[in-house]
Amino acid sequence: MLSKKQFLTLTYIRTHPNAQQRLIADATNLSLGGVNAAISELVDEGYIANSCITAAGSEALAPYKVDNAIIMAAGLSSRFAPISYEKPKGLLKVRGEILIERQIKQLQAAGIHDITVVVGYKKEFFFYLEQKFGVSIVVNDEYATRNNNASLWLVRDRLANTYICSSDDYFTVNPFEPYVWKAYYAAEYSEGPTKEWCMTTGTHGRITSVTVGGSDAWYMIGHAYFDRAFSGKFRSILETEYKLPETADKLWESLYIEHIKELDMELRPYRNGTIHEFDSLDEVRTFDPDFLQNIDMDIFDNIEHILHCDRKEIHDVYPLKQGLTNLSFHFATNSGEYVYRHPGAGTETMINRRAEVEANEAAKRIGLDPTFIHEDPELGWKITHFVDHARNVDPHDPDQVAHAMRIARTLHESGATVEQQFNFYKDAKRYEGLLRQKGPIDIPGFEEMASRVERLEEHVRADNAPVCLCHNDFLPLNFLIDENGSYSVIDWEFAGMGDYANDFGTFCVCGQLEEDEVDAALAAYFGRPPTHNERCHNYAHVELAGWCWYLWALAMEAEGHVLDEWPYIYFRYATTYLDRTLALYEEKEES
Repeated sequence: MLSKKQFLTLTYIRTHPNAQQRLIADATNLSLGGVNAAISELVDEGYIANSCITAAGSEALAPYKVDNAIIMAAGLSSRFAPISYEKPKGLLKVRGEILIERQIKQLQAAGIHDITVVVGYKKEFFFYLEQKFGVSIVVNDEYATRNNNASLWLVRDRLANTYICSSDDYFTVNPFEPYVWKAYYAAEYSEGPTKEWCMTTGTHGRITSVTVGGSDAWYMIGHAYFDRAFSGKFRSILETEYKLPETADKLWESLYIEHIKELDMELRPYRNGTIHEFDSLDEVRTFDPDFLQNIDMDIFDNIEHILHCDRKEIHDVYPLKQGLTNLSFHFATNSGEYVYRHPGAGTETMINRRAEVEANEAAKRIGLDPTFIHEDPELGWKITHFVDHARNVDPHDPDQVAHAMRIARTLHESGATVEQQFNFYKDAKRYEGLLRQKGPIDIPGFEEMASRVERLEEHVRADNAPVCLCHNDFLPLNFLIDENGSYSVIDWEFAGMGDYANDFGTFCVCGQLEEDEVDAALAAYFGRPPTHNERCHNYAHVELAGWCWYLWALAMEAEGHVLDEWPYIYFRYATTYLDRTLALYEEKEES
């Protein structure tokens, strides 16, 4: 086992035979006395002779030789919207080079040719690397449901003396070496406060603690290196904890921090500006001013065309909280602030985009959605005005709910028409059909409940209720209230001619209104207490909305979308109001 001084001196002499001691000291950050002592020890051990490494010296370095590298490229890179909508972040061209290709070349230049790329999101974009560079591809199918611990899990048997890299890092200087002393995490220094993960070190630079945020501190950035000892212990921890539910959302770094006393890793300092991690479009443009001009993306072409602006104007680009089906980001130009909506995968089977455009234009004419600018009727991308400091309707605030109900009444009485038709029951059957294309629906009680919903629909049809333009996705999150208290209703994807009670039903379900709140909202809609018939009809649409959106959620999840608790919320309202409404209709028939 070599000491660190011996290792640093020997690895330098390996590539720089006959080097003067002062040059070795400058290159290794050792003192001149330290180099002199190390050389004397290495000569005594027979590891160097005549200022050159010997065969014994090469053998002494063998345990420190890097075996391989793992490049993680599976993530969604959602913070890098909108670039990541069209291609993985690691395949972006920065300063004329594709990020992951530059990194592979740097690894190979250091003599590391056993390289594994773990892919997930848009995985097919990376397949060419196998033939071009001879790398190994591993597919992570859990990239959307687990954090990057899943990528290391898949390659756990490959962990040895291993570099752990991210596909989207840019190193101005090649940081990779063929021999490494021990496990480390790369770091740069922050003068002043930072939100990065800051490290504290103890004896010999060992990392002793990590905190999120700090000041005047070394912080984690870029790559890491696992030596065999670290890899063995980390693999054991991963195998013990991987299947625990709480592990799914953790970064591999989080597991390391939780077991920091067991896992020996040192801080490897780098000069600021050596390692670049781009978390936003503005950050990469600061590093590469020509980036936006050179990137080939339909999204920026669309913005230029519709807003009649130049790409150089586009700035302040950042992702917004995403909806259940679409991706959206904020951007600004010289003329104002905007939102770009990018349709999610699989929505082309769910949404009639031409009908949505028609509804958007009608909503703007009525004055319900002044934010709308343009939507492509074929591809579904949309540009709207950004409402600064907007808030959504609070479904448990009686005044705001009453205002929302008055908006619904305005829409329904506007006389506006579109070609699209919308019927909760028919759409539920359509989603059911999409589900059955994937295989049998073996959910316990499904067929019995579907039969009872059909019975309720027969009562609803017999009501002969008015048909009008409805939003049909009339939930609190689709209201924007600006600083002046003005309301806008957005996201008209499901709009169409339908039963007036559609919007009431959706609002109650998606706002998760309690029974007394449902009754208050219904009275606010009519501006008076509802009749028994009106109560029956609108309660039925709470049930039908729950049932329709429940089947929609199942269909979306079958396409790979993760909707968290929403399928259960929809199901709960569908079941709760099914019995209640059938009883009300039967009571009406008996009387």
